[in-house]
Formats: sequence, C-alpha cells, structure tokens
Amino acid sequence: MPSLLHEAIIELFRNRPVLAAELLHEALHIPLPPFTEARIASADLTNIIPRELRADLLVLLLDEQPVLVIIVEAQLQWDPDKPFAWPAYVAGARARYRCPACLLVVTPDEALAARLSQPIVLGPGQSSITPLVLGPEGVPVVKDIEEAKERPELSVLSALAHGRTEGGISIAVAALAAGAGLDAERAKLYADLVLFSLGEAARTALEKLMSIPNYEYQSEFARKYVQQGREEGRAEGSLEPVLRLFERRLARPLTSDERENLATQLHKEGATRLTDMALDLSAADLAALLVANHGR
Repeated sequence: MPSLLHEAIIELFRNRPVLAAELLHEALHIPLPPFTEARIASADLTNIIPRELRADLLVLLLDEQPVLVIIVEAQLQWDPDKPFAWPAYVAGARARYRCPACLLVVTPDEALAARLSQPIVLGPGQSSITPLVLGPEGVPVVKDIEEAKERPELSVLSALAHGRTEGGISIAVAALAAGAGLDAERAKLYADLVLFSLGEAARTALEKLMSIPNYEYQSEFARKYVQQGREEGRAEGSLEPVLRLFERRLARPLTSDERENLATQLHKEGATRLTDMALDLSAADLAALLVANHGR
C-alpha cells in the first residue's frame, strides 16, 4: 500500500510537471532538449509491453512534438523487482512516444540512492540502463521565501528532503509561505506535508510559532494516508502479542513466511481466535497450521 511520503512526492510532480525537468537539469546536471511544454501523460505502458507495467508518473516534454519522456518513480526502500521492471518502463515509453526516454528516481534515503544509481545490465554486450537518482542531498535547499513562492512544489520537496536537518525550520517556513498564495486545497496539502517532514522538536516549535497546538491534518489527501498508517499501526500492535505467543509455544522465532501468514490469519480470524488456537493446539499442530495456511 503506498505511503503518505511516496504519494506526496508523486503529487508534487503531478502538480508541477516541469519540476521533473528542473531537477534533471539543476540537481543532476542532465542536458535537456529544448521544450516549450511539460505535461503529464498516461503512465500505463501495458499496450506497449504485454504485462502489468505502470510507472508512478510519466512526464512528457514537448516542442510541438514529444522530445523527452521522463519516468518519475518515488522509491522509499529497496525493491528487487524494480531493476527488472524499470528498463521495460523506459523501452515502453520510448516506443510509445518515439523519442528519448529516461528514468528519474526520487528517494529520501541517501544509502538507497547510492544503491539505485548502479547501472542495470540488460545482458551480453554490456547494454544497460542507469537510473537518474535524486537522493535527499541532491534536492536543492530552499530557504528564500521569494524563491519558494516561485516554485512551491520544489520548496515542499526541499522540506521533505531536509526538514529533519539543522535548517529544517527555515526551510519549512519558506515552504509554508509559498503555499499561502495557492488555491485552498493545495495550500492545505502542502502545509500538511511540510509539518509531516519535520522532526518532533522542530514541528512542536513551528506549531507554537504558528499558534496551532495539536495540529490536525487539513487535506483529504494527508488524512487518508495518516488514517491508513494509524490502522496499520493498530494491526501491527495486535499482531505482536499473538506472534510472541506462537513463538513461545513453538520455542523458536517464526520465519518471515510464517509471520506474513500469521498477519493474514489475524486479519481473517481475529486476535481472540488465534490466541485460543495457540493455547489449545500442540506445538506440532501450530507449526503445521502455519505451513498449511501459507500454502492456500
């Protein structure tokens, strides 16, 4: 399930498609062809490649005709499937729009950025695709309010990347000022994302500065993902006691497959039913139950 941070990054590019080109040029120093328009295009590439392939976002640069396709992917953690899917994204977009294509990966994790920057070797002959990766250190620091007002999406991305650093409050103030002049829904969303980006101490200090104690998320976008996170947290919390009980009865830690299966069963059966099973069944029957259910 997508997280607030993942969807927030994509939403910023969706609201300002030219942001993808700006970051390629200004942060990653990639030469760009002349263009007069940047717009969002369909990220569904299944009509080019016969399998389910959907990128996070596809930005099309045009100079009357398409001149560059930028595939934007937000990546929060390592996914071993991506090195196999990403080359297909690039090939599919290039075939559809009959122009060069590239992959821009945005991640809030600097170590992950280094890992994702490695070339993806396609096969013999050293053919490869290298993702253009923007980690937090590469995102411009925007503290100037006038600059933030000119490019509010960049200022919010700056807060998401640098909000927990020493200068986080200054970046946040600039981003909040930039959002003040926008339409109501975007202003609410960007304020939510800025406050989401800060550490606890900085957020508390900013809330006092803004006289908004006990801040509640204002945008429907943020409320959806915050509520989702709370529900997932409650589910994880109810799993831990059951997990400990199963592990004590089995006298060993559960494998990752068994943990995943137990979480699925918790969702279906409820904590009370699983607790009863852990107490009533033998250790051998419990182990067999986890294996049998996992195979269904």
